Parts: sequence; structure tokens; C-alpha cells
Amino acid sequence: MSDRPATRLARWPSLLPFLIGAAMLDYFAWWVVEKSDHPINIWIGVLALVAVAGAAWCSVFPFITDAETAAKLEELNKLQSAAHQIQNLEKVANQITIATAQWQNVQEHNTKAIESAKQVSEEMTQEAIRFADFMKKASDSEKATLRLEVDKLKRTENDWLQVVVRVLDHVYALNRAAKHSGQQNLVEQLAHFQNACRDAARRIGLVAFAPASGDTFEPGQHQTADGRKDVPDDAKVFETVATGYTFQGQMLRPALVLLDPPKGPLPAQPPVATAPPTNEPAEEASAS
Repeated sequence: MSDRPATRLARWPSLLPFLIGAAMLDYFAWWVVEKSDHPINIWIGVLALVAVAGAAWCSVFPFITDAETAAKLEELNKLQSAAHQIQNLEKVANQITIATAQWQNVQEHNTKAIESAKQVSEEMTQEAIRFADFMKKASDSEKATLRLEVDKLKRTENDWLQVVVRVLDHVYALNRAAKHSGQQNLVEQLAHFQNACRDAARRIGLVAFAPASGDTFEPGQHQTADGRKDVPDDAKVFETVATGYTFQGQMLRPALVLLDPPKGPLPAQPPVATAPPTNEPAEEASAS
């Protein structure tokens, strides 16, 4: 199967006889038609057609032969490739046998490794359960301790906030009394003192506010000193009796104001300050 036929087109001199024969047949067909009487009879036409067909066959025959040779060459190449592959099948079979044996060994080792991993996984699961129980108990104990500490801090915050509010109320009462006394020197000194106290309280989030005389009454921020409920919408503030407070952006106490000039003496002391609202009830913290 190693003998391969050479293509005819690779040797151009071998084409010359076919080309010469085709030319001669074409010339013969022309000569027959040219020398015959016109109109030519059917036999002359058939002879000319046969000559032209022979010339065409002579022209095409080398290429047909070359195509057949190329097909045979391709078939031989495929046969040789198949033969080589068949020869390699035995090697592949041996390699598959060796690989199968190695795979069995690997599978045995994997089985042992899986069993060991299962044992380790079970031990780790039990250890994780024990650790989770321990962490839960520790977390519950720590949460209870933190609740108590937060409750204490909230109570302490409420206590010192009430103290600061009462101090600021008394300072405002002094400043208000000084304004009513008409002593300008005393008014300026107490105003500076009140501003200093308010600046110190503002650092911890406690902000005091007081509407000026003539400001519009706002129900959310103002409260009448006489406890009136039917306040007109266009009511104006006459005087602030006690300042209002906000603690860290939340309303702590509205400002206590007078809407009309009082007929009797003006109240001198502001009401007792109320504690800020707490986010967590004290009973829940003490019970935990």
C-alpha cells in the first residue's frame, strides 16, 4: 500500500498528445464541414459532432484521470492512517489496563480517606455543638450583665439630666428676675453666665430654647403657663416663663410661655424638669 501513483498533471509533456489529438479532431471537424456541400447532410453533421466530441474527450481525459488518481491517493492516505491507528490500539489497550489497576489502588486509598474524613467530621460536629452551647450560655450571661449596666447608665443619665435641667431653670429664673429688676449691669452679667451654662450643657446634647416676645405660639414646642387648651392659631407669645429643652435631637420639655400680659404677679420659678424618655424599660432590665 506504500506505492502511490503519480499525478499526470505533474508531467506537462504527457498532456501534449491529448492536446494535439484534440486539435486535430477539431480541425478535422472544421475541414469536413468546410469541404462538404452546403447545406450539409445529416451524416456529415454527425461526423463533425463525433470529431468535436472526441476532441473534447481528449481535452478532458487527462484531468479526469488526474482527479481519479488524487482520489486514490487520498484513499491510500486514509488507509495508511487507519493502519497506524490500528497498530496503536494495542499500546492504548495496555495503557488502559495499567490505568485501571492504578485507578483501583487510588479508589481503595480514597475509600480509606473518606472513612477517616467521616470520623473527623463527626468529632468536629460534636465539638462545634459543645462550643455553641458554651458560647450561648456565655452570651446569655453577658447580655444579662449588659442589660443591668445599661439600665444603671440610663438611670444615671436621667438623674444628672434632671440636675442639669434644674440648674439651667434656676439660672433662667435669675436672669428673668434681673430683667424685671431693671439693673442693666446685673442683667448683662447674668446673661453671660446663662450663655456659658447653656454652652456647657450643649456639649452633652442638651439644648435650651426660649421663644422671643411676639413669636407665634407653636403647640409642639410651646405650652401655656395657665394650662390653656383652646389657643388660637394666631396667638403670640408675650413672655417665656421657663425655657424648653431638647436632648440629642428629641423634645425633652416644651417651653412654658405666657400669651397675654398677666394680671397678677409673674411666676418666678419654672416647673420641675421631667426626665427624658428612655428606649428600654427599667423593669425589663432589672428582671433580667
